[in-house]
Amino acid sequence: MNQLEFVKLHGNGNDFILIDELNRERIPEDAKSEASRILCHRNFGIGGDGVLFLVPSEKADIGMRLLQPDGSEAEMCGNGIRCLAKHAWESGYVGESFSVETLAGVIPIHVRMDGNRFWARVEMGIPRFERSEIPAEGEGLFLKVPIHGFEVSAVNTGVPHAVIFVDDLDLPVERMAPKIRHSSCFPEGANVNFVRHGDHLEVRTFERGVEAETLSCGTGSVAAAAVARRLGLVGDSVEVRTRGGPLLISFVGEKAFMEGPAVTVCRGVVSDEILQTLQ
Repeated sequence: MNQLEFVKLHGNGNDFILIDELNRERIPEDAKSEASRILCHRNFGIGGDGVLFLVPSEKADIGMRLLQPDGSEAEMCGNGIRCLAKHAWESGYVGESFSVETLAGVIPIHVRMDGNRFWARVEMGIPRFERSEIPAEGEGLFLKVPIHGFEVSAVNTGVPHAVIFVDDLDLPVERMAPKIRHSSCFPEGANVNFVRHGDHLEVRTFERGVEAETLSCGTGSVAAAAVARRLGLVGDSVEVRTRGGPLLISFVGEKAFMEGPAVTVCRGVVSDEILQTLQ
């Protein structure tokens, strides 16, 4: 493996290591899972909530893959796709409107500068509430189902999400969420979102694959808004405040859109010492 360049970006504090493989593979396929474990480690690696791979696509303008800190591959990531879009746009690979192929499908994106801040509007598709599409056990919609003392609703917004409305977000999320994340109700597991409803939505998210709370989750913010809308708590547009910053979630018909920023933190080269462990 030759010198490995990376870009570190974040979307509302949800941080990623981006490896640009648009023109050639940089990390062999059979090493990508272990590489994500090593690179994402916050003490022994670069540190991040995942490794984004910018790859070619036959179905869209570009492609995105996301390998998580536990080595698993996620279908989609709302904050991650904005980070990937920023790099692709600034690198001249795409214009202001383009599409990204993910494991969850082809995602249309429009980017712009809001003053000196990069901003992306992502078409997130139609949230899927049917249990077979989440996936979740049973039939019909998964709304206000009692699990471990909570009323849990679930939806797939690119990945499966459990949504729980609470009056107080001062919760031990990393102690409480794993029981729901690993519930037998969700055969592929689920991200877990605790949500407080008021003039806006406040969300704290425990992410599968990261196996910890993250500062922000794009698909989780869409899930919270979609469930709140389905329950009649919000209308077609709502601000979702995560611990890392706000996102604007809106709906046109049943299709969801997410708008938010992305920031480039740094660019660098992986050292030879670490590179040798990736081969």
